[in-house]
Formats: sequence, C-alpha cells, structure tokens
Amino acid sequence: MKTTRKKIWKSLALGLTLSIGMYMLPVMSAEAAVQKPLTIAEQGSFTVGGTYKQHPGTFSQENFIAEDGQRAYGDFAYVEYQKPVKAKRMPLVFQHGGAQSKRTWESGPDGREGFNTMFVRAGYSVYLVDQPRSGESNLSTEAVTPDTPWASNPMYGDKTLYVLSRVGHYDEAGNPVPNAQFPAGEKNYQAFQQSWTIGSGPLDNDLNADVLAKLADQQKDGAVLVTHSMGGTIGWRTAIRSDKVKGIIAYEPGGTPFIFPETEMPKITEARFKALSASAMGVPMEDFLKLTRIPIILYYGDYIKIGSENVGEDKWGTEYAMAQQFVAAINRHGGDATLVHLPEIGIKGNSHFLMQEKNNAEILKLALNWLKKKGLDK
Repeated sequence: MKTTRKKIWKSLALGLTLSIGMYMLPVMSAEAAVQKPLTIAEQGSFTVGGTYKQHPGTFSQENFIAEDGQRAYGDFAYVEYQKPVKAKRMPLVFQHGGAQSKRTWESGPDGREGFNTMFVRAGYSVYLVDQPRSGESNLSTEAVTPDTPWASNPMYGDKTLYVLSRVGHYDEAGNPVPNAQFPAGEKNYQAFQQSWTIGSGPLDNDLNADVLAKLADQQKDGAVLVTHSMGGTIGWRTAIRSDKVKGIIAYEPGGTPFIFPETEMPKITEARFKALSASAMGVPMEDFLKLTRIPIILYYGDYIKIGSENVGEDKWGTEYAMAQQFVAAINRHGGDATLVHLPEIGIKGNSHFLMQEKNNAEILKLALNWLKKKGLDK
C-alpha cells in the first residue's frame, strides 16, 4: 500500500512539474536566447599595412634617445576579429568614421550590445578596423598639421558633435533636447562624448583605402564592408582597389567625398554653413564601374532636412541629396545600389549613430535581410 501511494505521489509530482514546465518553457527559452553565450572558434588581433621613415645617421647606445639611425613606424591599421563556430563563408569588415575608432561598433553608450557581437551571433566573422592614425593605430609617419581634423581644438566636441550627429539640439534655454532613439541621460551623453578620438596625423583617405584593400585581399572568399559616416568614401575607394570587396553596407556615408564618374559630376547642394556641404570626387569611368559590380546599400536615419535651423539636420540633408545622386549614378550604369531612409519605412527617431541606439536590433535585422537577399549570407 505504501509503495502504491509513493508511486501515485511521484506521478502527481512529475505531472505537475511537466505541466509547469510546459507553461514556463517559452519564457525560459526567450531568456536563454538572450543570455546564450557567444560561441567563438577563433579571435585575435593583428596589424595591416604600415611603413616607416628612416632617420639619417647611426644609432649608438651612448646616445640612445637621439633620432640618429632610428625609424618612425606608422600608417597601419589595427584589426580585432572574432570568428564564430560554423561561421559563414564571407566575413564583415567594419570601417569607422571620422574622429571615431572601432568603438563605433562596440557597446553603445548605455551598455547595450554592439554590432560587433550581434553580427557574430548571426554567424558572421567580424573584423573591426582602427584606420591608420586613429584609435589603436595611432602611430603616424607624418606630424599633425593645423588642418588635421579635430586635433587643434579639443573643445570642438561636446555640443558641436552632439548637434552635427543629430543626437539632438538645444532649446531656447540651452538645454539639450534628445531624439527618440538615442539613450537619454547625462551618463549616456558623457559616454557618447568619450568615444571620440583625435588623429595622430593628417587625414589621408587614400592611405586608409589602400590599407583596407590589403585587409580585403587577405580574405579568401572576399568580404562585405560595413562603413559609417566619413568611412563611406573609404569603402567606395577600397572597392575600386580590391575585387575582394563583394558588397558594401554604408551607414550614413558623408563628410567626405562620394565617388562619381569624372564626366558626370553631381549637383552640389550647399548647407547653410557651406563648409558642411556634401562633396563629390570624380574618378575615371573604368574605376567607377567597379562599384556597379557589387551590391551596395545606404541607410540614413531621422532628422534630416535641408534648410533646417538645426545645423546637423541641414548638413545631413545635403549628404542625403548627394547619396541620392550617387545611387542613381550607379544604377544608371547597370549597378545594384539601394538607398534607405528609415523614416520612410516606418523606423523613426534615429541619429547619425543608429548602430548604438535603442532600436539597434531592428537596424541590424535590416542588414541581415539584405545580406540574405543578395546571397552574401552563405
């Protein structure tokens, strides 16, 4: 009798456990998915490119701090990478924008997961680049010059970059007004401001493209470039230099020239502050046509309006107008370029740093769908 009762209680307990488990399973699975560890097969870092300048004379230990006979090394890119288990064939190579570094693609101001590991979770090998003379590639063979961006004025940041990046603007009392997607609060504002970096030498986007092309050439099956802001022009130039570039995802390219055939230069839309206007650079037609052989997509966020009283909105209005002409030129010559203005597809409130904002998972999904559509997800 006791044995029978024990069996009954065991059966009831098991049934209750299974019943509770069935109700809890969806919740537990969702939590497990969020907390699922990254499965990394390989990770590391290395440098690409670089050169040195030789000082005349002979090195001697008696005067070992003198320049005589020594070399100044620099002008390389620092690359940090992660390869997931069962990685897709084609990696993603991330190029940051001006006064930034590979931190652009890492955790956002509020600590949310960045594109670097989000794409790894999606099965892609990820290569984060610090371009020459920036971030952890901060050795330069050329001295900083007065025209080196941002270097001569450490107070250039703060409100200037806040407004230019469309993170927000200021009301009549001078208080910052944030947008809908950038994480609000002083702590997040400070984290955003601490992401900027000053170049250690003159900005040279041909040098940057040369080095990025070397990295692309090292990828057996090619790579997809993912660029941001001033890194856009580096992406276009890299694709001209290397046939290993198989596609480009450009987040708000601008601040440096778009590429056009030298016989088909675009109309320049001037910003209220003329120096902030979008720009273009002409190249031989044979070079431009290389951009028509790969799929390209450009994403722009919200708060973009030519003639706006907000300097950043006006500036990026001119860049968007240039992007429209760039995409039209590529497609006119048989290419495959797409321009996406997020508000037009119902995604609102994003600034220039859309990859770091509250809806960055939604932004990422757009790219994943595009990669799949173009057959770049194998």
